[in-house]
Amino acid sequence: MSEVYGRESGTIARARMCMAAFLDGVRARTGVAIPRHVTDAAQLVVSELVTNAAKHTSGPYGLDLEFAGHGVEITVWDSSPEPPVAMSPDPQRIGRHGLEIVSALTEAVSSTTTDRGKSVTVLLRLPVADPA
Repeated sequence: MSEVYGRESGTIARARMCMAAFLDGVRARTGVAIPRHVTDAAQLVVSELVTNAAKHTSGPYGLDLEFAGHGVEITVWDSSPEPPVAMSPDPQRIGRHGLEIVSALTEAVSSTTTDRGKSVTVLLRLPVADPA
């Protein structure tokens, strides 16, 4: 599943809804129940990545979701070639915890420079429950 966003408002909410719809589709295709807390974590990861793309680029950005059998590959691409930089943990800092949150919730985070900017890809494991 893929979506492309511009400078319009509501893109973060749209990305979160896209993630939820994607996981609903995974449930429907596989028959595996995905716990609510996993859906919530996936939506938070997408929200943080899309927020970063919206804040740090002037061009379009997008979201690509792929079911990898054991998890979901979430890729957010944008027009900036600058890789994301994780800040050192600091409970006193207000804001700029996005990549820290993403790293805590996912198994792997990688950034790749592309001909149009960069892409940030994360693997979110799906600790699934048996079908109800």
